[in-house]
Amino acid sequence: MQWNEQEIADLSKKVTALSASMSQVIVGQNEVIESLIICLLAGGHALVEGVPGLGKTLLVKSLAQATDMQFRRVQFTPDLMPSDIVGTEILEEDTTTRQRVFRFQKGPIFTQILLADEINRAPPKTQSALLEAMQERSVTFAGHTHRLPQPFFVLATQNPIEQAGTYPLPEAQLDRFLLRIDVGYPSEDEEITMVSRTTHAGLADAEPAMDVAALLRLQQLVREIEIGDHLLRYATRLVRATRPQDSTVSSVKKHVGWGAGPRAGQALVLASKARALMHGRLAVTREDIAAMLLPVLAHRVLRNFEAEADGIAIADILLALREQINID
Repeated sequence: MQWNEQEIADLSKKVTALSASMSQVIVGQNEVIESLIICLLAGGHALVEGVPGLGKTLLVKSLAQATDMQFRRVQFTPDLMPSDIVGTEILEEDTTTRQRVFRFQKGPIFTQILLADEINRAPPKTQSALLEAMQERSVTFAGHTHRLPQPFFVLATQNPIEQAGTYPLPEAQLDRFLLRIDVGYPSEDEEITMVSRTTHAGLADAEPAMDVAALLRLQQLVREIEIGDHLLRYATRLVRATRPQDSTVSSVKKHVGWGAGPRAGQALVLASKARALMHGRLAVTREDIAAMLLPVLAHRVLRNFEAEADGIAIADILLALREQINID
């Protein structure tokens, strides 16, 4: 695909404007905003973790406003059924012929940005209803396949401190998320600003900074970002080093029960390309790969019992891996 310099420059400005628009609503959390935009540009889905009250829902809503995309939120609960998400068939009667026919009533998943709030509170049967949609961008019901709108972006939230009555996501589901984004507490100054804004006139909506057509072009451009063969090998080597049976990293051999699969390598390269574009570059650097290693692999690598007993976090293991794996 041919790209001219002016179009690339215009699209890059839209990415900058998108980040600025969201920052007008979200106080601090610059790294979270960047990760969210990277995930969007790469055409993936994001798993957002953080304690209540940190603005996860506002973050997603602001993204939808700034990109002028359709947004729906589903609160996942233990009694939520798959049909509550994908839709169901209803029986209708033609007033003229009196003939009865079934018509598919689309569920809230038929949107462009879907917020699956507290996804781990729904049972596995309901969680799995998202699998086909996230991977194939379609929903199959009663033998008929229904295409989802483009772009289609799932953001699922989890509360890491409340596990009672939850259903941990299976590995097959976790692997569908391009990134895991951790939302931390703001700094003191940021929290003061946040309290001040929300207790005066209220929060303003994010200003539109990008339309859907521009976003789809950006997602195409991400695929065209250059990555050298040596960096492609480096990214693959990092992913393979998470597997205890193949790894030369002592921390991985000692503390990892199960490593990342090949889809993690695809995710790492795509996320690195999106980060390069977000920083105004048309080629991936080692810094891009290093920066995306944790959000791409943190939910794809499983600690063993020894790591949990010793209090070794996944971040510790991945940082050790990053320091020991070299680039050719």
